[in-house]
Amino acid sequence: MGGHHLILGETVDYLTGETREDTLDERYRQQIARLLVEEKGFRREDLTPRVPIDIDLGDKQARVRLDLTVQFDERIVMLIKYAPGSLTTRHQVALAASRLLAPYQIPFSVVTNGKDADILNNYTGEGIERGLDRIFSRKALEVRIRSCDARPVSRHHREMAARILYAYEVDGRCPCDDSVCEYEHR
Repeated sequence: MGGHHLILGETVDYLTGETREDTLDERYRQQIARLLVEEKGFRREDLTPRVPIDIDLGDKQARVRLDLTVQFDERIVMLIKYAPGSLTTRHQVALAASRLLAPYQIPFSVVTNGKDADILNNYTGEGIERGLDRIFSRKALEVRIRSCDARPVSRHHREMAARILYAYEVDGRCPCDDSVCEYEHR
């Protein structure tokens, strides 16, 4: 076992072809990527897995990873946060990530446990759809983002988002979770 995951062997990443540890969580992540490509019409090049987010709170720094982002024309338009268990507890994490991952507000998030999903409007923080089958297709997402502006995220909102992400993903993580990198104080 590595960290807190039972390792079942190795698997090949659906998007990148890289060899990964085969865990139950990784199986759900691969299932989500496959759903987006095979059923929702996304191209593999639209999707980026395991995207790092650096958090800097002055005396505390860390790097966490977001499961997946969706890009159109070099702009991130949707992010996907996978975690087992309750979806509601991950809404704030997704909203915070949507304010830190780029200098602009990323319009949509999907929070999923692999069995269900909540789709969030990141401008308002509201849930707009529920269910894996309700995740936007590529065509539907292209239509939706036409009305979304690339509004910048203020310094204040970025700082608050960093605090939220740190609290949930670093301070609130399982003590044996080895997927988060916490840096020494400067």
